[in-house]
Order: sequence, then C-alpha cells, then structure tokens
Amino acid sequence: MKKILFLHDTFLETPRGAELTIKELMTLGEAKNYSVSVDFLKNFEETKNQILKADLVVLNSTSRCHFELELIAYLLSLPIPFIKVEYDYNFCVRRNILCTVDYNVRSCCNPDKFHLFRKLFSNAALNVFQSPKHYQSHFDFYGEAVSNHLIMPPTVDVNKLKPYKEKDESTIPFFGDLNFLKGGHEYVTYAEEHPNLNFKVFGKNRLRREMPKNMTFHEPVPNTEVLEILGKTKQFICKPVWPEPSGRLAAEAFLSGCEILSNDRIGTFSFDFYPDNVEMAKAEMLQAPENFWNAISEILNTSKKSENKKLKKVLVYKSYGGLGDIFFAIPAIYKLAEVSEELHFAVSPRLVDFFGKHLKGVKVVSEPDARNDESNYNNIYELGNYPAFRGYDLPHALKYPTHKKVKQHAIQHYIDTVSKLHIDIDNHLESYPYFENNKNASNPYFVVHHGAGFLLKIWPTEKYAALIEKLREIFPNLDCKIIMGPDDPNIAQYFSKLMPHVEFITGGMVEVGETMAGALFHIGNDAGITHVAGAFNVPSVGIYGPTGPGSWGSFAQHNELIWGKKGVCNLKCNYDVILNCAHRICLTSVTKERVLEALYKVLQRAYPQNDSQLRLNPQVVIDFGKKDCLVKLGDNELLLEYHNDAMKNKVEALLSNEISKAPNTGDLKMVTDVLVQQNIIFNVPTFA
Repeated sequence: MKKILFLHDTFLETPRGAELTIKELMTLGEAKNYSVSVDFLKNFEETKNQILKADLVVLNSTSRCHFELELIAYLLSLPIPFIKVEYDYNFCVRRNILCTVDYNVRSCCNPDKFHLFRKLFSNAALNVFQSPKHYQSHFDFYGEAVSNHLIMPPTVDVNKLKPYKEKDESTIPFFGDLNFLKGGHEYVTYAEEHPNLNFKVFGKNRLRREMPKNMTFHEPVPNTEVLEILGKTKQFICKPVWPEPSGRLAAEAFLSGCEILSNDRIGTFSFDFYPDNVEMAKAEMLQAPENFWNAISEILNTSKKSENKKLKKVLVYKSYGGLGDIFFAIPAIYKLAEVSEELHFAVSPRLVDFFGKHLKGVKVVSEPDARNDESNYNNIYELGNYPAFRGYDLPHALKYPTHKKVKQHAIQHYIDTVSKLHIDIDNHLESYPYFENNKNASNPYFVVHHGAGFLLKIWPTEKYAALIEKLREIFPNLDCKIIMGPDDPNIAQYFSKLMPHVEFITGGMVEVGETMAGALFHIGNDAGITHVAGAFNVPSVGIYGPTGPGSWGSFAQHNELIWGKKGVCNLKCNYDVILNCAHRICLTSVTKERVLEALYKVLQRAYPQNDSQLRLNPQVVIDFGKKDCLVKLGDNELLLEYHNDAMKNKVEALLSNEISKAPNTGDLKMVTDVLVQQNIIFNVPTFA
C-alpha cells in the first residue's frame, strides 16, 4: 500500500476552502486504497521522519510553519516525489500578491522565499492550482517553472447544493470575517447604498468603519448551512481586493443559482463554465478529485523523469541602457545559454570585439546584422533594461515580474526574468559573474576611472588625483592605469608632482578589457567601467552620489560601496534635480580618507594570503592620554587603558603606524586583534 503524506500548516477542522478540499482529497485517497496521512508542521524532526516514510508527499500551505524554508530545502534534497498544491500565493510574504493590483505595494517579498519557491515549483512532479487565473498569476512570476501543472476547480460537494426556485430578495449574506482583502468595504458600501435590504455577516467585523443599521453580525455556520442559505439567496456580492485564487463561496453561490455581483479578481470565474454552464461546472468539480488521484497514480508508476528539450537557436538583444546594464545582464545570458542549443547575443557594433573575446559559449553579433537576420532564429528575446524605463514597447521585450516586488540587485532581476523561459534554469546566482583575468605578478598595477557617462555623478577629479598620489606612498611598487574616455575630465592637471608610474588608457573597450583583466583593484564612480571591473571580478571601491547603489551596485566578489548622499542630503534626486544641484554635497563630502578606508576593507578580504602590514584606518581619530587613549571611529568609541609604560609605548606605536607586522603573542596581540575586528586597524596586502 503506497503511503501518501499531506503536509499542511493548519488543522483540518478549520472551515475554509483549503481545509475542506484536503479532507475530501484524503477521503477519496483512502477509498482508493492508499495509506493517507497528514502532518500539520509543528515539529521539524517529526515532519522529516514522516516524509522519509512516504512514497509521495503532497505539500499544501506552509506560510504558517515556522520552519517553512528549511522544510522546502529538505524536501528538495530528497529523491521522494512531491506535488505542490497551491491555495493562495505562498511565495508572497503576504500570500495575496497585492503588488499586482496596487502599485504602491513595493519590495513586498522575501527574496530567499521567492527564489526557493521557483525551485520548488520547477522540481515538483506536479503543481496544482485553483483556477486558470490562479495559474496565470504564478506563470507571470515564474513562467515555465510552473508549466507542469493541473488546474482543479473548487471541490464543492455538488450533491449537497440546495438551490430553491423561490429566492430571498431582501437579504444579502456574507460568510467569514468582514475584512479588507475579502472585499469587506465593497460589501458595506453596497449596504449603505441599499438601506431597504438586509445584510447578514456570518463572522466578525474586521473593518475600522461605522456599520450601517441594515447590517447584522452572526456566528459562523457550517458549510451545510452555508449551502442552505445560498440556495435561498437572490443576490451574492463577491468583490475581493486581492486576486482570489479560487473563491469556493463564489462557486457555491454560482451553483446555487445566485445572481453574482463581482469583479475580475475571482479565480473560479475564469473557468470556461462561468457564467452560463452550471452543469459543466458541476461535472468538472465532481471530476476534480479523481483527476488529482489519477495524477498521483501516474507519478508513482513513472520511474524516470523526462528530460526537458533545449531551446533552439536563440537571439538575445540588450538594446537599451548603459554599458553597465549590459554587464548586469551577462549572468542571465549565461543561464539562458545553458538551456539553448545555440545562443547569439546582439550588441552595438563597437562592442562586438570586446564581448566576442570575453563571453564564453555565446556568439556575439552586431545588432544591425541580427535585426536583418531575425527569420533564422527560433526564439528572440529583448532584455531591454531593468527597470523598463521605456515600458515594454520594444519588440520581443521580456517583462520583469520582480520589479518593485523583490528587493535585490539588477543582476538577479535579469536572471529571474530569463528563468521564466525554461524550467531548467536555476535562478540562483551560484558565483560571481566574471570574465577570465590574468594578473601579472611582474607588472602589478591598479586601475582608476574618474569619469562617467553622466559627469555630474563623478567624485571631484582633484580628489581622485590626491588619492592616486597617496596610493603611491602606500603601494610604492604598484603602477596606476587610469581609464580616460574622450569626455572624461583631464586629471593630469590636478597632480601636484610628476607621476611617471601613471599610464592613461585611451583606447576602446578591447583595451579597457585587457587593462581590467590584469588589475589588482579598481576605484571608480557609478559608471559602466566600474561594472567592467565587476565582470572581471576585480576587487573594487565604487563611489556613488545622487543615485544610490541599490540594484545597481558594484558586483565584484570583494567590493565596497560608498554612498555619499546617506546622512548628508535628504533630497530625492531625479535628472532635473541633479542638473540643478550646485553643491553636489553627496559627492564633495566624500573624503579621500573614507575611500582609503573602503579600499583597506576590500583588500584585506580579497588578498588574505598576501604578505601584509598593519595600517591604521585613516578615518580614525585618537585622543592620547597619560594612562589611556580614546579611539573614535564614526559614532563608535573605544577606550584603551595602559597597564604600564611599556604597554603605553607599544599601543601608541601601533596606532601611529610604526608597527607594521601583527604581534604573535602577548597583550599587544590581544589589543591588535580587537582593533582589527573593529576595523580600526587593517591587514593591508603589500603586493611586494
């Protein structure tokens, strides 16, 4: 006897649609001679033991389970087949995808949960949805990950329906608590507009609103009595705010012969049988549990999972956005290439040689040539730009379903979007998206780019010059290569002395790529060249001003982002504000010392194997006393007390950059370890 385990986060005595459906499915499974049990997700260890004993798992709702993400990860790690039955929108933190109907709802999802659910859907033997509209909502977010699916109408017990010929035209009922999501305000407003009718609510009032005199509240009633009342009801109001996955009550009202006052957010009414074919609706609802168990039988009798076919010849455009935006899209392009027989990436003619050299497994073509050759491709996708500044009016444009819903880097939004195209695309970014680099130990150097496509976003050029001079003192054996675009400021005029170790890179993208591939580190503005550094995984410091890093920050494995606006300026910048800002305090307030501090953090993480020397954080302020010293870093203070004169001398030497190597033993080692942990002192590689 095959063991089928249902997992659900709510006891089945709860009189709601999901629980009623689960009870009916379990009853039918037992009648079909399966061993059917349910676990209510209260103890993770007990749940895991139950899963290991099962031949198939039916995963229902999990949002109320305190170990939800651990449970899903555990289920994905096992060879046991599972079915995902979705009753709401459990990938959504609120379980209601209000973001799709209310533009003001933003950053509403937990990225970890959102991405884990994609993997859950794509690995499920079957995904069950409550209506065509419910399925389409999931497809809009996850695409082909939910393609293996079954749509089940609500499992209404049609034999218990009691439609009466004579209908009560004076009373309109509402079942359940009167709340916002279920359309409570619409119901109350309708009651106010029709004082001659009675409105009976079988539940509690959850609205902060004065109730009209023609509305009364009653205790909830069992489903048998609900059907009795609906059978006698002339009109039934169902206008939910959220996209109702199914709407069991709406279905029961429809089958009971009620006139439905509704909106377009009810899943049940997206079936073909609505509004004219009651008999067809009854037949499909009666058949739904049978279809569910037929699917389980097929899964249990299928030993091997079929392979998904690759996409044939694919063309990808990225025809809108700056240079940096192209680099943000590269991980998504690599993901798409893995599931394509052949992938061509169309770019501006000036970029063909650069990307053709560095992109692996992808053929780079000129965009004008590609547009003339579109008939030779099976699939064409336009990545446009995240977010879609021009909307989606570009031909072949893909939509970004996670925009304003999931707070994450633009790279992940591009991946989430292409992952809709094929079930086998894993939308998790496994590693940093870098091109091959070739650091040359005999000619070590770092790279600086002091310009940007939009020059009002650059850190002052004179500060870059002062920083480069200071870096020469810190790293005397490193050369400096400055990326110098045709419109970038002339930094040479700001040097206070001859800089023979500085080389200017003035060529095109191929030369820029060769330069970045060998760099030890990079310092630059919010500009495309900073993202070139990210593509080569060069440890980087990015200086941002009016536009915050957010979704567009540097993505190298080791990077630090300085946002000068934070705590300095409260204006929300758009293009006009930036053009008319005279002081640019968000950039001018960033000091050379702040950039050095960020660089020390990056280098300490990026080169732990290198020989290093201790260096004091240049942002630190020290007040030396006779018996102690006070170390200040930002809002933090640390008081160091001396036990004796010898300790005083050693600590003062340490904090004056006179001790270059970390002590191995003694009290000074303890002090040094604490100062390193607090970012007061750094182990900075010497690049000897």
